[in-house]
Amino acid sequence: MSAAHYIGAHSADAGGPAMAARRAGKAGMQALQFFTAKPTFYNEKASVKPEKAAAFRAALAEAGIDPRFVVVHAGYVLNTASPEPEKCAKAALALAKEFERSSVYGVGVVCFHPGSAGDSSREEACARTGAAITQALAAVPDGPTRLLIENTAGAGRTMGRTADEIALMLSHVPKELRARTGYGLDTCHLYASGHDLGAGPDAVKAILDEFERATGEPPGFFHLNDSQGALASNKDRHMLIGEGTIGVEPFRWLLADPRTRGVPLILETPNEREPVSDTDDTPDPYDLRMLALLRDLAG
Repeated sequence: MSAAHYIGAHSADAGGPAMAARRAGKAGMQALQFFTAKPTFYNEKASVKPEKAAAFRAALAEAGIDPRFVVVHAGYVLNTASPEPEKCAKAALALAKEFERSSVYGVGVVCFHPGSAGDSSREEACARTGAAITQALAAVPDGPTRLLIENTAGAGRTMGRTADEIALMLSHVPKELRARTGYGLDTCHLYASGHDLGAGPDAVKAILDEFERATGEPPGFFHLNDSQGALASNKDRHMLIGEGTIGVEPFRWLLADPRTRGVPLILETPNEREPVSDTDDTPDPYDLRMLALLRDLAG
């Protein structure tokens, strides 16, 4: 495996972030993703105790994982694109609080789903998400953490399925803050939204070129997942790599692209063991299998 590929997974969060870091370390990961709070709640008032952040950083150091390659996934319920003023405002506040918590942990990336435009226009929805990003960045004046949009599978009026939508959201962030934000790409979401990763290595390159051309920058992270749904199904259903409709070879083509180097590469694939005990720091067997596969594909 090339030293420039930083591969990891969303380790089980049972027992807190420090335990997630220990599981990642025992799996030999070079990257990690975790939740700072339950993703099914807004958590707009939740904060991090200094001792908890210190324990996480110590466990991460013991695992040998550089904080730059650690991703926090924001709550699934946040809808920054919503046309409902109360829901949009609460989502923006929760995103800012998530960014604050993640900055205390000292991670490199926070990723989030933009949400649904509802009955509003695409342009209005993108402006609301851009405003939420700006609010979050302003809440933490500086630091190593970047706030990145994740592309989506595109069901209904969900925003972020195309390069142009992501670029439009980012265009609403002031220039002086722009370097602290960006986007990342999820392979299941790409495929489900109609980007055919299976069409060959040139097609994979063209997809990444499209996003880079629209936004002016390469992705800041990748989520590596096979897809249960067919091409352009708009179904956000993740599978183990090789057990879905994308297949194995497209991941080899993707990992050959230099844009997958130097950024977190995170598996969000199913786990074999659920639930996990708070005191069990052993890695999931499926994660171990997927990590070995990706390392082989990376060459």
